[in-house]
Amino acid sequence: MIRYDATKTFQRQYHKLPRKIQTRFDLRLKLFISDQSDPQLELHPLKGKYKGYWSINVTGDVRTLFQWQGEKIALFTFIGTHSELYG
Repeated sequence: MIRYDATKTFQRQYHKLPRKIQTRFDLRLKLFISDQSDPQLELHPLKGKYKGYWSINVTGDVRTLFQWQGEKIALFTFIGTHSELYG
């Protein structure tokens, strides 16, 4: 079973999001915990500046980034729009 944690940065970003986006993230998180291969997540590793991070699609424009801490712990580090995260 996958476990997760979140950085303070992630927590601040999450609480600034509209409730609708927070709810969407919560649903994606449940899906991620139960089935990381579900295509709705669009889960993929990142390159360049974010090498070592993985991305999950929350909505069409909102992404959340995390890093694996061992094999079963995901540390959520950032959440925001594509332009906020990637410039």
